[in-house]
Amino acid sequence: MGYLEEARENHVKKKVEEALRSKMKQKALKECDFYCSKYAECARGRTFSVVWQCRKQAKELNECLHQFTRQDRW
Repeated sequence: MGYLEEARENHVKKKVEEALRSKMKQKALKECDFYCSKYAECARGRTFSVVWQCRKQAKELNECLHQFTRQDRW
């Protein structure tokens, strides 16, 4: 296999992987909609204080998202 063919194959693999990641993220956000809403509600109207005021909601959201985006779930 020549350099050009190998480069094309790697490019295709990366595109497929990107598409799979995108679908996985969409599914995770859909599954974690409850936690997304809680975080969005807490963050509404805040700027810098969102970091400490919504820490609990952010942690819950990240834990939920992590369940659906772990690499071993691919």
